[in-house]
Amino acid sequence: MSAVNLSEVAAKAVERGYQLDGVIAELSRLSIEYVPFDADLAYVAASLRLATRHIGLSLGDRACLALGLKTGLPVLTADRAWASVDLGVNVDIIR
Repeated sequence: MSAVNLSEVAAKAVERGYQLDGVIAELSRLSIEYVPFDADLAYVAASLRLATRHIGLSLGDRACLALGLKTGLPVLTADRAWASVDLGVNVDIIR
């Protein structure tokens, strides 16, 4: 998971009333590798802007997709609009 997406998850939890320390503790129990959002991923995410602007993808969305492109792994989302754009990454809709 991109560090950008980790920030989004933690922010949503805090927004819903959870204490950040508790969020950190719960997330640390999961077997998730957090990948820094470096310059390489930033440029890949930037390259996706024109292809995804019409469906309203955010920087966080594009960070997730960029990591999928870089690693060759599928990405998970609940946003069905992601599947409407062929970006060369396998998008798995989770609900």
